[in-house]
Amino acid sequence: MKKHWLWILALQLIVATAWGADYAREQKWADEITPAIVAGDPVYLEARNHKFLTLFTAVPDARAALVIVHGLGVHPDWSLIGVLRTRLADAGYTTLSVQMPVLKNEARGEDYQASFPEAAQRLDQAVAFLKAKGYGKVAIVSHSMGSRMSHYYLRHAKGHPVDAWVAIGMGGPETYRGFGIPVLDLYGENDLPMVLKGAARRAASLKGNPNSAQVAAPGTDHFFTDHDAELVKYVRDYLDNTLK
Repeated sequence: MKKHWLWILALQLIVATAWGADYAREQKWADEITPAIVAGDPVYLEARNHKFLTLFTAVPDARAALVIVHGLGVHPDWSLIGVLRTRLADAGYTTLSVQMPVLKNEARGEDYQASFPEAAQRLDQAVAFLKAKGYGKVAIVSHSMGSRMSHYYLRHAKGHPVDAWVAIGMGGPETYRGFGIPVLDLYGENDLPMVLKGAARRAASLKGNPNSAQVAAPGTDHFFTDHDAELVKYVRDYLDNTLK
């Protein structure tokens, strides 16, 4: 029996090592995007003795502060994440968009689960950074794999580190059962099959959680292509009503 468990632990270590965060790839992203940043400032935080990029957009008299969490293999100013971090700042919310762990190009979605513990540490540092800045209310806005990483963080965190969570395009087996914070489960009518498949299960898990809701955005896909304004409105309206 002891040898059996030692074998399992060794296998887990091998998997974690094989699919650990690709820091060189993260640095490449940082080198490419930081010179072109117009809104916000690059701020480096640290987890696991590694400094990771965040994009901090401070707003005077902000309604609250938001941790913005991107999806698989991209960066904190990518596509809809860039839209969310800048337009929500325009709407009166301070935003901190976080570089999450990225793996090598050949990694599959399921390989990212090995990076969830490091992702949780980065999110913990991001929340701590905002609270140290004096923000009394902090929420998470996440997309795709970033929603799964945020779920892992919130499930393993002590207490309730944030006041609300907008989970966009949640595509794994996770539900919100047992969560003690308001949650908006937002996805597109034409989203990925794995997101659509779990929609009913996620909706059921929100029952009994005050101020929580699920919204299927009509005519939109996983990335809200050509629907930036609607995406921002869904998120902003929910946060405005929840973080009063």
